[in-house]
Order: sequence, then C-alpha cells, then structure tokens
Amino acid sequence: MAEIKKQVVENKKIEKAEMAFGKQNYILMFVGIGFLLLGYILMVGGGSKDPKVFSEDIFNFQRLTLAPILLVIGFVIEIFAIMKKPKISE
Repeated sequence: MAEIKKQVVENKKIEKAEMAFGKQNYILMFVGIGFLLLGYILMVGGGSKDPKVFSEDIFNFQRLTLAPILLVIGFVIEIFAIMKKPKISE
C-alpha cells in the first residue's frame, strides 16, 4: 500500500513537471517585456522636422545611454526567466 502511495506522489510530480514554465517564470517574462518596451519607447524621436536642419536631440542621455541600458536589462531578465526551472510543489 505504501508503494502505491509513493508511486502516485511520483506520478503527480511528473505531471506537474511537464509544464515548461511556472508562475514565477511568466511574471519575470512580463517584467522583462516591460523593460524592453520602455527601452524602445525611450529611443523614439529626436528627429528634425526639417530634413535640411540637423537636430542635436538625437545625442541626449535618454537615447544614447538610458534606453540601451534598459534594453540590456530586459534581455537579461528574459533569458533568466526562460532558463529558470519552475518549482515543483506537491
């Protein structure tokens, strides 16, 4: 009888382990997507209305430094979210 219960518990673990991602993985993925969206939004703009006039707005801190840093953080979070093993609860 004890062996049957043990086998049932192991089967439940196997069934739960079939899910590729857990709740925490999805939360991390959405956080990573948020960083990526914010980074891409901060890169937008900086152009000149007149194509013959040069605009210095493309060389500001937001587009050259902050946005790429947010993109790298977002991609690192996404990689971590994909690689993290979900916890198997009984």
